[in-house]
Amino acid sequence: MKLYSYWRSSSSYRVRIALHLKRIPFEYEAIHLLKDGGAQNAPDYREKNPGRTVPMLEWTDGGELRRLSQSMAIIEYLDELHPEPPLLPRDPLGRARARMLAEIPNSAIQPLQNLVVIKKVKAELHGDGQAWARSWNERGLEALEATARPFAGRYCIGDSLTIADVFLVPQLYSARRFGVDVSRYPTLARVDAACAEHEAFQRAHPDRQPDAEP
Repeated sequence: MKLYSYWRSSSSYRVRIALHLKRIPFEYEAIHLLKDGGAQNAPDYREKNPGRTVPMLEWTDGGELRRLSQSMAIIEYLDELHPEPPLLPRDPLGRARARMLAEIPNSAIQPLQNLVVIKKVKAELHGDGQAWARSWNERGLEALEATARPFAGRYCIGDSLTIADVFLVPQLYSARRFGVDVSRYPTLARVDAACAEHEAFQRAHPDRQPDAEP
């Protein structure tokens, strides 16, 4: 199994956490999103992944090459293929809540702060890309804090890790990069600190990836 990843990509970070939580061995293939116009735009990678994004998971099944992109799809596939430890609660309402919390970073924050958007804000709108990303992080994290608070225990939903935690930790990493004071979100900060004690989250951290830069 091969993961196409970029060390600082929050979406790739999510998949790395899931792979390590489930102890699934994988090969790391670095895709530099900035160098020489971005390796994601090279013809060979674009042929594999027309969306020109990371992460992408690639593996062989019964002699046939398989590929999946988009972190939510990848993680849910891994959870079905390797159900222990589960990243989605067993009960329908619990699963819906976990997905709800994960979707706030996935659809309400990360797409608005990704590299392509920030480049357009700077180049075409002549705006402050950092301020743009910071404002969307603050808005989304405020919503996530309020939404998670009633369900949180040690983690986002009670005392068991779920997909909500897998999406939270990379988003807080990105938020800090954009100058957000995450202490303003005490529930999220507490959960983030609890996750940081877990080996899988430590191994998935951007600074520990083979393509990490100073």
